[in-house]
Amino acid sequence: MDISINTPALLFPAISLIMLAYTNRFLALANRVRNLHDEFEKTDNKANVHGQIKNLRFRIKLIKQMQALGVLAFLSCIICMYFIYIEWMVMAHWVFAFSLLSFSSSLAISLWEIQLSTRALELELSDMEGLEDPTVIEYIKSKFEKD
Repeated sequence: MDISINTPALLFPAISLIMLAYTNRFLALANRVRNLHDEFEKTDNKANVHGQIKNLRFRIKLIKQMQALGVLAFLSCIICMYFIYIEWMVMAHWVFAFSLLSFSSSLAISLWEIQLSTRALELELSDMEGLEDPTVIEYIKSKFEKD
């Protein structure tokens, strides 16, 4: 398979957008950590807040890894374009493959972080509502049973 200089350039917008999303997630988590820190100093239930902060610290580490892999994918695309420009096609193929693997790894870690985020939100919602969240299939069944 032969790649042109346009092939790695196609990843530029995708990587840029995903990096923006990662940065927004990081900023939202940093804001939440600051709020929890203030709550930690004011509340008597420090164990609950401490557990939330511990979870957020792990998620921030995941976001840092996601961002690092995204930057690595972006730089690899640039290096791949350079290798295509100087016509080192074998190196261009290897570097482009590395870029794709870096980007894929970044997205996989992002999926993991989203799962952790969703679990944390479900815990907070179940605490407020006192209800268990049904699975999607149970929810659909309940809608058909009412009719």
